[in-house]
Amino acid sequence: MNGDRTEAEVGDFLRSRRARIRPEEVGLPAHGRRRVPGLRREEVAQLAGVSVDYYIRLEQGRGTSVSDAVLDAVARVLRLDETEQAYLRTVARPRRRRGPQAGASRVRPGVQLLLDAMEHSAAFVLGRRMDVLAWNALGDAVNGFSRLAPAERNMARLVFLDPAGRELYPEWHAVAAQTVAHLRVHAGRYADDPELCALVGELSVRSEDFRRLWADHEVRECAYGVKTVRHPVAGLLTLPYETMTTPSDPEQTIVAYTPEPGSETAERLALLGSWVTL
Repeated sequence: MNGDRTEAEVGDFLRSRRARIRPEEVGLPAHGRRRVPGLRREEVAQLAGVSVDYYIRLEQGRGTSVSDAVLDAVARVLRLDETEQAYLRTVARPRRRRGPQAGASRVRPGVQLLLDAMEHSAAFVLGRRMDVLAWNALGDAVNGFSRLAPAERNMARLVFLDPAGRELYPEWHAVAAQTVAHLRVHAGRYADDPELCALVGELSVRSEDFRRLWADHEVRECAYGVKTVRHPVAGLLTLPYETMTTPSDPEQTIVAYTPEPGSETAERLALLGSWVTL
């Protein structure tokens, strides 16, 4: 995802964003034959107040010195949300980053203690590639991390390559789209990470669903929400989740599934917890 690949990311992303906007939505006439849906490049340039040549260079990945003002104008025209704007800045002005620090995939003992103390939450830690780095007993009981080989402990792999993933998530298609959109955030942030490139390549080859969703260029942070899980023992679980990133390990994110107190899911999760601690 570096070099020519980063340039392709910029172009593909901008083309996908302008394709979703109808001309009449931005005050342009809709008549006339259009080879592709959405706005033309010259229309984006006009609305953003830049030259057509300048915008074309940006879409071709040759605008590494583009200003914040221009990116803001393009984002306004394409109606990008906050996450999409951040992604555009990252891929339009890629910076060479240091590789992962030694031990970056290891979780500090204090973080593991924190996970273990979260007795009413199914909690785990994700790394920069959505690798699962650590978990507590409930996190394992809900997701089944310990049954996987270490190399397979990755949320994207679980969703797209593990047959159990489709059984685990009743709303699999929504979870799959969310997973890809979140992984693309990482791909923009760590464009020079060879292991992340390899993961995206493998998922693209082995999963038609992943390949199709990746081509949509959706970008979304998954900071909080609700997931529905169909557990083979505990049954259907409705699990609100929150994420936390510690300042000392910014590439590691704690994810905690915590049911509403007194809910049926809370009761089922408590029962599941009593079984795993026996």
